[in-house]
Amino acid sequence: MLKKVLQLFLTACLLLLVVNCAKRGAPTGGPEDEDPPVFVKAEPPNYSTNFEGDEIRIYFDEYIKLKELQKQLIISPPMNPAPLITPLGNASKYITIEIIDTLAPNTTYVFNFGRSVVDNNEENPYSYFKYVMSTGDFIDSLSVKGTIVDALLKEPDEFVTVMLYEVDSTYSDSAIFKSTPRYVTNTLDSTTTFELSNLREGRYQLAALKDEDNNFTFQPAKDKVAFLDHFINVPTDSSYTLTLFKEEPAPTVERPRFAAAQRISFPYKGNVDSVNIELLGKPAGYRSLISTKKGVDTLRYWYSPQIEADSLIFEVRNLQSTDTLIVRKRKLKQDSLFFNAITRGTLKLRDTFKLESSIPVVAIDTTLINVKKSDSIDIDFTTQLSPRLSQITVGFETEENQSYSVEFLPNALTDFYGAVNDSLSFRLATKEYSDYGEMELTLQGADQYPYIIQIVTEQGDVLYEQYGTEGQSVFKFDVLEPGQYYVRLIVDKNENGVYDTGNFLEKRQPEEIIYYPKLLDIRSGWLPKETFILDQPQPELEVQTDPDPLEN
Repeated sequence: MLKKVLQLFLTACLLLLVVNCAKRGAPTGGPEDEDPPVFVKAEPPNYSTNFEGDEIRIYFDEYIKLKELQKQLIISPPMNPAPLITPLGNASKYITIEIIDTLAPNTTYVFNFGRSVVDNNEENPYSYFKYVMSTGDFIDSLSVKGTIVDALLKEPDEFVTVMLYEVDSTYSDSAIFKSTPRYVTNTLDSTTTFELSNLREGRYQLAALKDEDNNFTFQPAKDKVAFLDHFINVPTDSSYTLTLFKEEPAPTVERPRFAAAQRISFPYKGNVDSVNIELLGKPAGYRSLISTKKGVDTLRYWYSPQIEADSLIFEVRNLQSTDTLIVRKRKLKQDSLFFNAITRGTLKLRDTFKLESSIPVVAIDTTLINVKKSDSIDIDFTTQLSPRLSQITVGFETEENQSYSVEFLPNALTDFYGAVNDSLSFRLATKEYSDYGEMELTLQGADQYPYIIQIVTEQGDVLYEQYGTEGQSVFKFDVLEPGQYYVRLIVDKNENGVYDTGNFLEKRQPEEIIYYPKLLDIRSGWLPKETFILDQPQPELEVQTDPDPLEN
């Protein structure tokens, strides 16, 4: 009997061992940690007054690290030189701030870490942790709030720097170009709103930058800018809207160079439509022509005949200045004439055929051009030369689902130097009207005519536009390529038919742009009818209560 009991006991132990072995596997480790670090204490304590030290330590309940600190950290007022902050790359339970700059007296300083403080393992952020201290007897507690919008785009850039400049006896408009602001904040990467906090009472200029170099100074060639055209008084209950825009630089032509025999490249900035380039000491029979190419900030200066000289001297004039530029000659080959079809394959209904030339074409013989339909029937056409763009346009009436051929016989096109084309032939085809979409837009409450009505991509590229004058409220766009688009209205304040940007020194805001809030889904064969109500309050409108005008 005892033997049987012992056998049963041993069997039970063996079974228990087998079951336990079967249950073995990789440990799950429990649920994922989703909790951010917790602030424990600071030395000196957060919101300290009469600060006199040069080091701050901020402690957390677990190991942390600093992620994208250069982007996320905002110190207001800015310090120069910037403090040394650790840990960088390593985990620690505390942050050390070593202050190198001499702190201003009676000033509240804010260290806003944005979303840079994360736990070491899962990188859960302690969002917008702030350390605040004052070198005076109290902590400044006033604030200024607002919203950032973009003059052209539906959504503004991320990481926009918002600044306050103290308006005192030393203030001038040049402060934004060369001085550090009194207070600064940033929209970071998750919001279009801003708040400048812990401010002292005073009078300020409010501005913002898409600060490409992160140096708190406005560089018009790189940065977008926004500003209020009046000073603000703090404290204030107002909420402000700042509209970011890119200034158009003053037209300038830079040092030229020979790019080919009898062709000189003049790099430029700004709108050079008013720029005039003249060779000094021109020989008899001298001719010249200037052309541009889309996306290339270089003027192409073509001249004839060849000039035997080591260098050429040019006078460059615009509306603001006159300069003398010298270019030394180089032994280079002459440009050769060739052509590239801008319109390829599919010809959009009611569109024109466009041809680009390597050298501007200055003469066209229409008797040597043929346009035919698929049934070889000649059709009427018109031509247009654009030497400035090095383009030739051929226009003709198009039909649905039709094939066309455009043929340039030899000698039909003559370039600036007298060279002519060889035989050129291009085949095109149109689609059915039902392959395209349409859209009808009705304006309600429009009282700021004229408008420029544009259909743009989500990136802001203009695809179609119409000009609306007073009394016109319905606009129809047809032959639209299927896709998703936005509609926007430009209030053409100066009635010149184009969008005009702003200028900080001239205290000129960009022309107002109003986006239709709905993203349009244009489909083939559809005709959506949209109503754009303009007399309703827009969400981006500024709520302005400060009457203080801008004074210089």
